[in-house]
Amino acid sequence: MRLTHLPTGVVVACQDERSQVQNRAKAMKILRSRLYDLFVTEQSSKLAADRKSQVGTGDRSERIRTHNFPQNRLTDHRVGLTLYKLELIIQGDLDALLDAVQIHFQAEAVRNAGLDGAA
Repeated sequence: MRLTHLPTGVVVACQDERSQVQNRAKAMKILRSRLYDLFVTEQSSKLAADRKSQVGTGDRSERIRTHNFPQNRLTDHRVGLTLYKLELIIQGDLDALLDAVQIHFQAEAVRNAGLDGAA
């Protein structure tokens, strides 16, 4: 007995038993397990690719923020903002930083939507 799964092209052949019905049942079990293994490996590779795309290399160019304590400076590299009040920021005064980040990402969202001059 020989079974072929047409969408994937997986082929299973079974000649263990004397009966064609028994060979067919055994081939179906083998085909089912191979398709399941194929599905699991495909899902795990997709998950691994997603994880790999989220993890950075750790280069200096990937930094989001730099804290410089001797100069009392905080720099947000995504927004291009430098504040010289690091002690206040550490104590919880985040208003200036959060406002700048929010304005930057709102402008970026508008730019990505094509609304910043396409009208």
